[in-house]
This record gives sequence, C-alpha cells and structure tokens, in this order.
Amino acid sequence: MHTDTERCVRAVQSKDARFDGWFFTAVLTTRIYCRPSCPAVPPKVENMTFLPSAAACQQAGFRACKRCRPDTSPGSPEWNARADAVARAMRLIRDGVVDREGVPGLAGRLGYSTRQVERQLNAELGAGPLALARAQRAQTARLLIETSELPMGDVAFAAGFSSIRTFNDTVREVFALAPSELRARAVKAGRSRNAPPRIPGTISLRLPFRAPLNPDNLFGHLAATAVPGVEEWRDGAYRRTLRLPYGTGVVALTPQPDHIGCRLALTDLRDLTIAISRCRWMLDLDADPEAVDEQLRSDPLLAPLVDKAPGRRVPRTVDAAEFAVRAVLGQQVSTAAARTHAARLVTAYGERVEDPLGGLTHLFPSPQALAGLDPESLALPRSRRATLTTLVSALADGSLPLGFDSDWEAARAQLAALPGFGPWTTEVIAMRALGDPDAFLPSDLGVRRAAQGLGLPSTPSALTARAAGWRPWRAYAVQYLWATDAHPINHLPV
Repeated sequence: MHTDTERCVRAVQSKDARFDGWFFTAVLTTRIYCRPSCPAVPPKVENMTFLPSAAACQQAGFRACKRCRPDTSPGSPEWNARADAVARAMRLIRDGVVDREGVPGLAGRLGYSTRQVERQLNAELGAGPLALARAQRAQTARLLIETSELPMGDVAFAAGFSSIRTFNDTVREVFALAPSELRARAVKAGRSRNAPPRIPGTISLRLPFRAPLNPDNLFGHLAATAVPGVEEWRDGAYRRTLRLPYGTGVVALTPQPDHIGCRLALTDLRDLTIAISRCRWMLDLDADPEAVDEQLRSDPLLAPLVDKAPGRRVPRTVDAAEFAVRAVLGQQVSTAAARTHAARLVTAYGERVEDPLGGLTHLFPSPQALAGLDPESLALPRSRRATLTTLVSALADGSLPLGFDSDWEAARAQLAALPGFGPWTTEVIAMRALGDPDAFLPSDLGVRRAAQGLGLPSTPSALTARAAGWRPWRAYAVQYLWATDAHPINHLPV
C-alpha cells in the first residue's frame, strides 16, 4: 500500500487508525516516522514519504515519533492473509527465528537461499531479515522499559540484544532517548500507574488491535474448549500454559475495550517476544476487521450478522501440533467429550509446570511424548485411534511440519493423505492452527444449520458455491454463522 501515495496522504490527513501498521509516514524535514493516525498536525505533502515497515524507516535514518509511538501499532494484516514466502518469513521473524537461528535458519525453514530471502524482503519491506529482527527487538525493549520494573540489563536480555551497549545504542537511535529517559517519561505520563497490580515474577502489558473487536466468540471458544490443567477461564481472563523455545510460561489474557490485557510468567525472559507473538496470533489481533466485514456485508444474508456484532476474530492456537491432535480427538463428539479425551492425554503424557496462581498444572503433551502412547489405552473407536497415532507419528518425526509459517495448500495435501482426515478436520486445522483466513467448513453441522436458518444453501456443494463471494475471508464467515447458535463457544464466559 505504501506505493499508493494519494491513498496514503488521505489516510494521514484524516488520521485514519485503520491503516496503522499497513504503512508508516516518514517526515523528511524532522527525520521522524509516524503511524497514519498520529495526532500531530500532518506534515506538508511534499515532506512525506511512505515506507512499508518500521525497520525500513529505521534503516533509512528516521526515528520513532514520541507522540504516536508507531512501534506499538498492530502488525500488518497482510502477513496473516497470505502464505507466500514473504508472509511466512514475517511470521517467523515475529516468532524470533532470526534471533535464535540466524538468517540461514530462517531461509532453511522457508526452503530458499539466504540471498533469495533477503532479496524478497528488501523488495517488499525495504529492509532485510536482520533489520526487521532488530526493529522487533527495539519494540520489545520499549515495551519492557515502559511497563515493567526490570533492571535495564534484564530488559536487554529479554528483548534479545547481545550486549548492553547494543541495547543502549539501538534504543537511542530508534527512539532518540536513552533507556532511562524512556522509563522516566512513562512514569511521568502515568502509564505505570494505570497498569494492573503487579504479581511477583510476572510481566504485565497491553496488546493493541484494530477496532472493532468482538470478544464473545473469540474468548468464548477458547474458554468453552479449554483442556483442564492446560487452560482455564478465571476472573475474566483466559489463562493457559505455553511451551516456548527457552522454557515454559503461563499467560493470562483479559479482553478490554481498547486492548487485550496480557500477564506473562516466564521461566526464561528470552521467550518474551515469542510469547507475545504467539498470543497475538492466537487472538488474531493483527486482523483488519474493516476489510473483512466490508466483504462479508456484500452478501445481503450475512450483512445483518455482521452489523449486529462486527469485528469477530478467528480463535487460533499457540501450538499447531497440539491443535491437530485436539482436532482428531474432537471428531464427531461433543465439546465436553473432546475436552475429556484431551485431559486424559495431558494427565498421562503432559509435562508439569508451575503456575503462580495454582490453577494450571501441565503443558499439552508434545508429539514426541505422545509417540509412545498405547493406542489400546484410548477410549476411542479403533479407526480414530489409528488416525491419532498416525498423526502423532508424522508430527514427531517431522514429516508433517505444521505451524503458522506453513504453506497452506501443501499442509492441506499432507493432512488429507492421512487416514481418517476428511475435509472437516483438514479445514479446521487450516483455519485455527495454520491461520488461513479463507479456510471453510461447509460440511460442519453448525454452519449448515445457520445457513439454513438464514436462507443460504445448506448442502456443502451449494454453500461452497455461494461462499465464493466471501473470499478471501470465509473463515470469518464461519465465525458469524456459528454465532447464530446458543452454544457456549459463542459467548463470553460470565
């Protein structure tokens, strides 16, 4: 979008927050970059230039605006709506792969050479993988400086910097303030006073999103399907355990009118950026609800559902392999039965964790842990046992790589080739584990009932034909259709 100068100028002059994260405005006279909705007086048109990423702005010598804080805007929704190499690379960079494995590790996961990856990222984002990872470290550092009381050395470590000197230099260069000055400004502005009460050993922060956001089906789904010991709904928050690259964690996510409250307890602070990324992914916080809802409103039978409760998100997962296992356990059974089956696996094969509040006890079992399960111990039909053990084996040996960086169509083909994997199981994994915004469940009973009630075609083939006009947002259409039912997944828990 940053190449459409006229459209960008209109967005900046109208201070349109819908475009925050889509592009950044770099001001040639002040050498500052802003989000489109910056409250300051817009610069003259001739002094504006538009760049596709914060990293590109920083690489070009611009520093972040102290007023609109462009580094805290939601991420570009493009990376969640595409499955090409650049989008997959951005999702991996956001998950900390460059910091852990370097650019060669990123390229290896994508199946390209380092030169190809760097060329593609520079062409589309104006910055290479190292610059993009550096911008993310700077954003994490600012977040910790302003919202925590961690010593600066711990902040640098948690944000992924290799040394205190690099941390100090980067913060000064990007924000034109020393780390101590950033913290002093935050205290003076009252951001620390407005934070929730601190719990020892936890970090509290806010996750931004594009409005509107309807939390009902998002948190309702996560709470209604929560596996005991791994997830729970407590005191208005969805809580769950996290398996992370350097350790484990527990997160509590609380819906608020203008943000999601996030409280993290981590065994290793180096996992902070990854934990934030995975929580944002799970809650679909980088979606563009205006674009989604506008497309779905074009169908006159869907429009009333969208108008009634706009901004529905697709509830995802923090662990694609976990969700694939749970999808098989949930085949042709009730939500309660699926939770029971999953809870038995957790008790038998899950890794124990410590929860500061005491409600959570385990990580969901990894594929490697489940590889040794005895099929006869499962209270499932024999065919379902075979489906589960085949899936677990493929996940454990790496022949079936599933993640938010997966190629959607390749993953679908691999899933469909497994015994017991029909269209419903394949598509629900594509929707909630892989993040394909166009995944569709025309054979789902709830979808068919809703379609019939609205006067839409209710047979899978006819409904698929009608849904062509909803593309590329059919996964969101499923959320609106499901919401016509009184099932607990559609309602925010009391």
